[in-house]
Amino acid sequence: MSPQPTVLVLGGVGFIGRNFVAYLVENNLASEIRVIDKVLPQTAYLNKRIQAAFEKVEFMQGNLSNAASIEKCFTRPDGSSFDYVINLAAETKFSQPNEIYEDRIYRLSINCAKEAVKRGAKIFVQMSTGDIYESSGAASKEDSKTKPWNTIAEYKLKVDKELQSMEGLNLIILRPAVVYGIGAMGGLTPRLICGRVYQHEKKKMEFLWTKDLRINTVHVEDVSRAIWHTANWYISNNQTGSVIFNLADENDTDQEAVNTHIRAIFGIETGFQGKLVSQFATLNMRDVTEEINEVHLTPWSDILKEHNIKTSPLTPYLDQELLCNNALSLDGSKICTTTGFTYEHPKLTTESLQEIITDFQELGIWPRDD
Repeated sequence: MSPQPTVLVLGGVGFIGRNFVAYLVENNLASEIRVIDKVLPQTAYLNKRIQAAFEKVEFMQGNLSNAASIEKCFTRPDGSSFDYVINLAAETKFSQPNEIYEDRIYRLSINCAKEAVKRGAKIFVQMSTGDIYESSGAASKEDSKTKPWNTIAEYKLKVDKELQSMEGLNLIILRPAVVYGIGAMGGLTPRLICGRVYQHEKKKMEFLWTKDLRINTVHVEDVSRAIWHTANWYISNNQTGSVIFNLADENDTDQEAVNTHIRAIFGIETGFQGKLVSQFATLNMRDVTEEINEVHLTPWSDILKEHNIKTSPLTPYLDQELLCNNALSLDGSKICTTTGFTYEHPKLTTESLQEIITDFQELGIWPRDD
């Protein structure tokens, strides 16, 4: 039996990172785990399960935009290399200056990959995004046409292309759909917060566009398993160069599927503005975005105050990029047919969304039910 690998997790305090670290620890999969992040675990709203996992790993605070910091993060006491390098570090906030994305997505990823080559890492897993594909309506496969529909995706694709041509890099690129699950503050969670607002306001919740606008999904537990599964598959099958896999469940989630669960959780009416109204809104999207957020932000703040929640990182704020008519439709089957991977969460469920809320309630950052 081969010895367990040593693992370096870059950006391991973030949503996917913390769940991946817990997966490694709870299943005793690695002989050594070092987690790098600029954010301290103590300030990151980790639940008790994740806290317990982080007590069993080495955490190192580091700025991966800095070359000297990267070298320090990769250096082990005995001078040997980490076997697996998992890059989950990236700027995830929308509407940032391009210089931020250039530094915290592009240069960060390229420099970390170069260090992995220099150290002789057996595998480098790069977390990309399904947003890099053209929004054509058809489910995008790994070789489908790319046309990023937000700035983060533009820089992710730029990284993907350069990494694929990097000599000596043993590379897996994963492109997930909307990742949801316990700890998610983005993705579907702002919609859940909006649902709580409309429940409080006793009003009907209506989103832009139509019910069949695709927002395909994948559970964070499946993402964590996919990272580990594909890394082991790559090494055990003596793969070389780069391999790309989409990650998307079998649900083919659209806006109405999400609204079905929101109705079940909050007991509210939901609907859609339709194409005509939505297309008119795009003529002045900046003002429309501000108006939509004003409708949600003040009531959410009032709800938090009513429940004596003084601070919460959760917000119903929706960025302009997320209000456009862009379908996220991915074919996530290649990873199954090629590597034998199976999705343990093939369908988005009401229970899986309620789990997100319950976890936030236990952390004291989401109001308890009235």
